[in-house]
Amino acid sequence: MNGTAVVVGASVGGVRTAQALRREGWQGRITLVGAESHLPYDKPPLSKQLLAGTWDVPRTRLLDEDAAKRDDIELRLGRPAVGLDPADREVRLADGAALPYGVAVLATGSAARPSPWRPRSGLHLLRGLDDAAALRRDLRRPGPVVVVGGGFIGAEVAAGVRALGKAVTVVDPAPVPMGRVMGEEVGRLFTGLHHRHGTATAFGVGVAEVTGEAGSLEVRLTDGRVLPAATVVVGIGAVPNDAWLRDSGLPVEDGVLCDAACRVIGVEDVYAVGDVARWHHPGHGRRVRVEHWTNAVEQASCAAYNIVHPDTPRDHAPVEYVWSDQYDWKAQIIGRPDTASTHRLIGDPHAVPARFAALYGDDEGRLTGAVLVGWPKATLRIRRMAAQGTAFTTAVEEIGAME
Repeated sequence: MNGTAVVVGASVGGVRTAQALRREGWQGRITLVGAESHLPYDKPPLSKQLLAGTWDVPRTRLLDEDAAKRDDIELRLGRPAVGLDPADREVRLADGAALPYGVAVLATGSAARPSPWRPRSGLHLLRGLDDAAALRRDLRRPGPVVVVGGGFIGAEVAAGVRALGKAVTVVDPAPVPMGRVMGEEVGRLFTGLHHRHGTATAFGVGVAEVTGEAGSLEVRLTDGRVLPAATVVVGIGAVPNDAWLRDSGLPVEDGVLCDAACRVIGVEDVYAVGDVARWHHPGHGRRVRVEHWTNAVEQASCAAYNIVHPDTPRDHAPVEYVWSDQYDWKAQIIGRPDTASTHRLIGDPHAVPARFAALYGDDEGRLTGAVLVGWPKATLRIRRMAAQGTAFTTAVEEIGAME
């Protein structure tokens, strides 16, 4: 297929889309637009290896200039997209350029939810490479660290800070970390993980205000306690990067609305992938938006196939999968544990090393998801069972037999 493909967004979803277009046989021009001037890089290491100092920046790269040249992908970096005109079939950039397209792919991802607290300095969000560099510089300053948010990013940052030998406290209004995802029983295991590694926690309490400046901050909690901090990191969720499409006429509602084939609803030759896409998931029977690295990669492959093979489109109906490295645990989450009405814990979360699986089922007796730590063989088996629609009781029996 010929023409120009403009892929907007140079993180994993955009890069993988551009590469997949070439693999699928796209013969035309491919332009990859990125808001940041950095070469495309992977984001999971920001709160893990980069924060801990075990990786350098080049190791995070998704695409370098040589690889882009081999695949004939034109890079437009450091020039954010500010608009899309479906009538004229153009993507407008902040520098005034207008890129004509035969097909456009929106892969602008998501941004860290803004902090409602604004001290003079010393407070950090972590979403990009520049954020990571600024946080690393601040962490050289002596003194404790407070992490606001007990989800994946907050827990990973806390683990990285502890690896640097610094005192850290994690604050979250939820009574247990990630309880909405995995339930209170399993969530409490992650509270114990924090404590075993010397991280203090303040769960079930919110942050009223953050005052001061870098090196001398105060985090005032809603129960009246005050936590001193040299540095504060806020990780309270993400929001889709869709504001640039406000005047485009595209359907935008907590992300860009798409069909099961990743095509933007009501607009010809525009697709969306990754965190910014809110698409109809055939397996769930509703639209979903998924902020997972694996989803971005798989959705990029699906969209590229559908662009090159429009007569035989494929639906994007994945079994969700995400991982989180916290201290000495690699937690792997499969499917949708948050939709479950029951669960079963198999294995020993208190062993050294820990090895367990929490399986989740719904009212109709289906396996809806799982949380696993330290059990790669069970992870592979559960991912297959979830894709096959295995019954919850069957999954419990099979994984129990592997114990």
